[in-house]
Amino acid sequence: MACSSFFWNSAVTRREFLRAGALSLFGLGLPDLLQARVAATDRPALPLGSRGRAKACILLFMWGGPAQQDTWDPKPDAPEEYRGEFRPIATTVPGLQICEHLPRLARRAHKLAVLRSMCHDDVDHTSATHWMLTGKRNPRGNLSDDWPNYGAVLSRLGRGQGPLPPNVSMMPVVPDGAPRFVEQSHGQGAGFLGPLYNPMRIDADASLPSYQVGDFSLRAGLTPLRTGGRQGLVQSLDEQRRQLELQADVQAMSSHYERAFSLLARPEVTRAFDLSQEPMPLRQRYGMNIHGQSVLQARRLVEAGVPVVTVFWPNDGITNVSVYWDTHSRNFIDLRTRLCPVTDLAFSTLLDDLQERGLLDETLVVWTGEMGRTPRVGQSVVGGAGAGRDGRDHWYKVFTSVLAGAGIRGGAVYGSSDRYASEPNTNPTAPADLATTIYHLLGVPPDTEIRDRLGRPVTLCDGNVIEAILG
Repeated sequence: MACSSFFWNSAVTRREFLRAGALSLFGLGLPDLLQARVAATDRPALPLGSRGRAKACILLFMWGGPAQQDTWDPKPDAPEEYRGEFRPIATTVPGLQICEHLPRLARRAHKLAVLRSMCHDDVDHTSATHWMLTGKRNPRGNLSDDWPNYGAVLSRLGRGQGPLPPNVSMMPVVPDGAPRFVEQSHGQGAGFLGPLYNPMRIDADASLPSYQVGDFSLRAGLTPLRTGGRQGLVQSLDEQRRQLELQADVQAMSSHYERAFSLLARPEVTRAFDLSQEPMPLRQRYGMNIHGQSVLQARRLVEAGVPVVTVFWPNDGITNVSVYWDTHSRNFIDLRTRLCPVTDLAFSTLLDDLQERGLLDETLVVWTGEMGRTPRVGQSVVGGAGAGRDGRDHWYKVFTSVLAGAGIRGGAVYGSSDRYASEPNTNPTAPADLATTIYHLLGVPPDTEIRDRLGRPVTLCDGNVIEAILG
């Protein structure tokens, strides 16, 4: 049964013992989170004066690599084998055209900044993801060697001091779906900052009537009276726990259990995960599908005070189709029927919903994948996975990312690709530049230093702020 879980980069024997033993007994998954929060608050947050306009960030990550020329950067004058099957349509920004299968976003283009010259040199999904989630090249080691992602860094800096986790990833599990390659990707967690700063990962399907985030709700039949009984049971295990607390990785766990029980009684915690409180017409506007409801959940979380929510494009469980946005075959069929319509609905509704609630000016929204697709249909590249006659292979030399919200100048188009959408034509933009801009908008100076696994100071960002897209 799908549930939520904390995403640990590496197995820790004692902690796994606690999760498998004590936590399964109590029906809780909060003590680790609470321990992380204490660790974060032991270190000073950034001064208020250094903060940007964005109080939160929703990162919509289109894992697999959306085809740039079939979404945000059409090439209508290119030969057919390059331009593909889709027509461009006009937007609310003069001179800006996008794919015909993104009509709602076309009507909201004046809220967007479109970066058409993103580029790097990594053709592999799992390591290219690291670059886009951190701004740093993948170190090619274990997940624990990764650079920390945006949410982990903000958590480490003390952002998000409410009862909810400061860093959440929506990564729904679909039973019997295709392989979940996204789980193998680097850059999803806290890396060398350590597992305390990893995101809380929600793998439940928010589109199901049974959707429930288990860590933040009492199990069926677990009344407050029974909770009190179990709290007594916690106390009865004090001696065993005292022995475990001799080990560094379970220090202070006792107090975290006590605080975990008190959190369960806080209505703002369970309310944030209760999508039934949303009017059905609004839920339908987002789309009654896995991605649409995950995006709605992200909005509820930032509204409740979570600084960073990453929504990974889900494996929808449909067979004989492209996996995620990785359209090696059926590129045009899947973009037309499954991929573009769902993202068009969810992304456009998120923009409207945030604006209607007065949150768009303080919430940064980022839409991106880890790479693009080959300029020519059916083209295969070295290091890619090949392409069928109706597909496009991996392509890192140019692709598109889109930003909106806090601090972004709507209607901006930055950079361009050549006539075949094969390389940047103007303003090549590295992942480090995007990361530096995101941190800048969140009020984190790019020269902020954090400590690596050996305690050495390292600079957070080494890119440049993309000033042209700032409002």
